Amino acid sequence: MQPIDQAVRRLLAATLLALRCVAAPAAADPLLPPPGRIFAGVTGGHRVDQFAAQTGTHPAVFQFFTSWGRAPVWAFQFAAAAGSRPMLHVSTTDDAGREVISPGAIARGAGDGYLVALNQAIAQAGVPVYIRLMAEMDAYWNVYSAYGADGRSRGRDHSTEAFRQAWRRFVVVVRGGPVSGIDAKLRTLGLPPLRVTPGAALARVPVAFLWVPQVAGAPDTAANAPRAYWPGGAYVDWVGTDFYSKFPNFTGLERFYAEFPGKPFAFGEWAVWGRDDAAFVHRFFAWIRSHPRVRMAVYNQGNNPVGPFRLKQYPAAARALAHELASKHFSAFVS
Repeated sequence: MQPIDQAVRRLLAATLLALRCVAAPAAADPLLPPPGRIFAGVTGGHRVDQFAAQTGTHPAVFQFFTSWGRAPVWAFQFAAAAGSRPMLHVSTTDDAGREVISPGAIARGAGDGYLVALNQAIAQAGVPVYIRLMAEMDAYWNVYSAYGADGRSRGRDHSTEAFRQAWRRFVVVVRGGPVSGIDAKLRTLGLPPLRVTPGAALARVPVAFLWVPQVAGAPDTAANAPRAYWPGGAYVDWVGTDFYSKFPNFTGLERFYAEFPGKPFAFGEWAVWGRDDAAFVHRFFAWIRSHPRVRMAVYNQGNNPVGPFRLKQYPAAARALAHELASKHFSAFVS
């Protein structure tokens, strides 16, 4: 017969292990392209026809910028019409750019109604969805960033800790599952339980989350570095960044890629900007080919038909892009 204290210790160890298993986020599917392939995508507008005609490639992913508070059923409809997988960039602003909710308020559950509605909209759409949540969070021009242009803190509800907790809550709720399990995960994170009552469970939905900061903060301080906003690998399915020809920081890109290993890599936005630069396009795709974790690159043409990223302004770059996307490495249509 075992001594009582040894038996108790084993029972406690088993109990703690069980609790950790319950509280840990469910393993997520990053919704990767087929092995050896890369998804090309596009952002902007409601159709993909023009981009497909300019590049000779149908975009596998169609990204939409969305505002907090409304389930983006319209985005799913446009993506379905295009035959592309939808990606949502979720911001905490309204259409006029005003902040609707702070990261601290999200962490406390003030936005739970939206998170539940988003989960339900994804379930109803019945297709894999990518969410690029609060991207470029280390950039002062975004309201959810922790620091202003002068490096001053925007306060507790906009701190990097608040951002990390907001991100974790968003992922735990939107991934779905039994509400009791969701509440257990939130409790382990030090967060309050769901503040809405959607029933016994939320649907487990095919969703992948992209964590996409700039490769260096703006302002570029240690407190505002990308790492300060990292919510933990259990809550991130893809790591990535945004990259434009006007600011071709390949040195910073290389450093960032190496700093966050172990996840598929995505360019949530990339574009030609300012001048017709075919050389940049070829260099960019050479970088992609030499970094095998890159599995997605989404061209941001913007919503303005005469905006600064539109390929019709850059014929040489458009031809270069068409040449690069003709590679067998890029997947067009997805199921």
